Amino acid sequence: MSRRERSGVPPALLAPAGLALLFLIVPLLGLFLRAPWRSLPDRLREHAIREALQLSLVTATEATVVAVVLGVPLAVVLAHGHFPGRSFLRALVTVPLVMPPVVGGVALLSALGRAGFVGKRIYAFNGYSLPFTTTAVVIAETFVAMPFLVIAVEGALRGSDVRYAEAAATLGATRWTTFRTVTLPLVAPGVMAGAVLCWARALGEFGATITFAGSFPGRTQTMPLAVYQALETDPPAAIVLSMVLLIVSVAVLALLRERWVAPS
Repeated sequence: MSRRERSGVPPALLAPAGLALLFLIVPLLGLFLRAPWRSLPDRLREHAIREALQLSLVTATEATVVAVVLGVPLAVVLAHGHFPGRSFLRALVTVPLVMPPVVGGVALLSALGRAGFVGKRIYAFNGYSLPFTTTAVVIAETFVAMPFLVIAVEGALRGSDVRYAEAAATLGATRWTTFRTVTLPLVAPGVMAGAVLCWARALGEFGATITFAGSFPGRTQTMPLAVYQALETDPPAAIVLSMVLLIVSVAVLALLRERWVAPS
């Protein structure tokens, strides 16, 4: 037996691997088989679908911008900061990844709702109530999606070559100048990958959004919420919306293929 044959895949693993592949592919195949292909162009032009799609794209983009502005500095602190409790802070950042999304929505209501310890002060100051608004959609999506960006950027920072930053420091550059002109360009691919993951997660967010922002067409009803509602009243529309979300997900994987998906 050759060395390549000895190091290959054990035959006993082929059957469960095939079943796992089928388990992942069959639901997607069912979606494609039930898609109303002939009426798909007309369905995509329906007002309700275009409205949900536009709101989802806008809020997911806004959530990603907020996540980048706040998340990149947080990733730098986690990667290069030296202070007690850094491990606990890193664990805290990842909580939204494992927390059930609906629990995240309840947490946001508890803090930013009209009776929340922050929300009631905002309401008392200017009479503005955050829940069940488009802003609430952006907040909910940022809450669940930002950890993806922070983890990606922190990993890129830890893997970057610090000798360039040290060389800049020896030449008299300040920490801010070193970060802006040396470190940030080095980790730019990691920031981009994290932003794409963040955007995709925000686009598919459901639980926290419906709990904190509700499902009001044209204001807070994003595509996942529209899919959920359409399943009860218009199943073909639900399939069309699901197809759009699936296409976006595949596009994200294609965008990240060279970084994470391509075989080494």
